[in-house]
Amino acid sequence: MALVEGGTLPVPARQLASGTILVDVPAAAAGSAGRTAVYARVSSHDQHAELDRQVSRAVRWASAQRLAVDEVVTEVGSGLNGRRPKLARLLADAQTTTIVVERRDRLARFGVEHVQAALAAHGRRVLVADPGETTDELVRDMVEVLTSFCAGLYGRRGARNRALRAVTAAKRSA
Repeated sequence: MALVEGGTLPVPARQLASGTILVDVPAAAAGSAGRTAVYARVSSHDQHAELDRQVSRAVRWASAQRLAVDEVVTEVGSGLNGRRPKLARLLADAQTTTIVVERRDRLARFGVEHVQAALAAHGRRVLVADPGETTDELVRDMVEVLTSFCAGLYGRRGARNRALRAVTAAKRSA
């Protein structure tokens, strides 16, 4: 934050002796290519082989687009919630101007358009290597809704099964 006449500006700035205020434009906004990161995600730990293949495909696609990949970020976590600290760090890093994902759903199950719009407002972008076969918006929305319902159902079933196993184990030890 730069102080100018007792106030604070939300951007880097300096005031000349003449009183003129110069705003220092960050390199990413000034046309610099910025950093490019590949983001890959799987839902469970037993999918590490798929995570490696996903990274390989995304890096290969980025290279074919003449993008130099500066960082590869991998994460295990659900695409239905916000508990993905590595993605949060990547989205908060203003130096990373391009994020490459293999498919939209690797970034998030819902609201990818909002993430893309927010990043675009800051001169950043998300590139999707494989747009997939569901290009019709209505079909894509229905698939996302069904995915969400199925994930909720399987999550409840899994929780119930874990609880039953815990009760069974407690009875055996008693």
